[in-house]
Amino acid sequence: MSSTAPRRTALDALHRSLGATMTDFAGWDMPLRYGSERDEHLAVRTKAGLFDLSHMGEITVTGPDAARLLNYALVGNIASVGVGRARYTMICRADGGILDDLIVYRLAETEYMVVANASNAQIVLDSLVERAEGFDAVVRDDRDAYALLAVQGPESPGILKSLTDADLDGLKYYAGLPGTVAGVPALIARTGYTGEDGFELFVSPADAEKLWLALTEAGAPVGLIPCGLSCRDTLRLEAGMPLYGHELSTSLTPFDAGLGRVVKFEKDGDFVGRGALEAAAERAASQPPRVLVGLVAEGRRVPRAGYSVVADGQVIGEITSGAPSPTLGRPIAMAYVDAAHSAPGTTGVGVDIRGSHEPYEVVALPFYKREK
Repeated sequence: MSSTAPRRTALDALHRSLGATMTDFAGWDMPLRYGSERDEHLAVRTKAGLFDLSHMGEITVTGPDAARLLNYALVGNIASVGVGRARYTMICRADGGILDDLIVYRLAETEYMVVANASNAQIVLDSLVERAEGFDAVVRDDRDAYALLAVQGPESPGILKSLTDADLDGLKYYAGLPGTVAGVPALIARTGYTGEDGFELFVSPADAEKLWLALTEAGAPVGLIPCGLSCRDTLRLEAGMPLYGHELSTSLTPFDAGLGRVVKFEKDGDFVGRGALEAAAERAASQPPRVLVGLVAEGRRVPRAGYSVVADGQVIGEITSGAPSPTLGRPIAMAYVDAAHSAPGTTGVGVDIRGSHEPYEVVALPFYKREK
């Protein structure tokens, strides 16, 4: 078997110079942490953090039928997204299973950018190319055209304002606008995966290092620090945001994941998976399958993905993500559990951690919500 070397982002040398612990993630060499995961996590919650997310997969869809193609290929109503806005959506198989969750930006009347998870980017690209047959639209792999930097946390608007004259105050959540940041052309998007206010900056890989250094300098007085993928995971977990391969997979429909709201049956025309998803919606309404819930530990032991959730000696579910929560100061987890044990406040629920049933409380998601 030939092993291919992991891909490196345009900021790879910079991460190493900062002493980052690197890890292979979806075929990319990515920074896991620079120092303390807890310090990086708390910086994003209270000040600001700077992330390299260049492993994400950008796919451009253009042409007269771009909107019609995306309405057919994805479960959301993409045609109704205004220019300059973005939408969270999913791409499903014909049987309703989730291939990936996506953010789609409408850049112009007939131009969209689809952002896929790194681990699924090729699958999403191949699916869109296949589904584009018969549509007057072009699907283009733009993964090498972009580096992606994210500034997340309450201080992020001030940091970015010092480097751009773009109208950040007018930029709504899930919107994007072209602008210049620190002299670098960028698509400035007000999106993120941390539960905090923040921005994602799509730039040319050649400009990534210049922008990183400018953001670092501008953010230093208010406590911005570089952050790795490890704290990104605990941040999104606290915010109750699903991660593909954990809360989302091809064996689950959006309705199974409690995200049926992203499926828009009212849009014009057929779309891939419509029939299976209509059946899944009916099933979920009459007899919900397992429900995604939050669990908070009463003790100190940390649950991990795949651990069993138990009640009265019976397995009632499975952990999908678990970690210590720096904000709550206790271990937390997301899990799919039987509907009978899914109500917040349900007691008598435990997690089987190496044969010991550790007590957990069922809570509503998210665990953490920022004050607006």
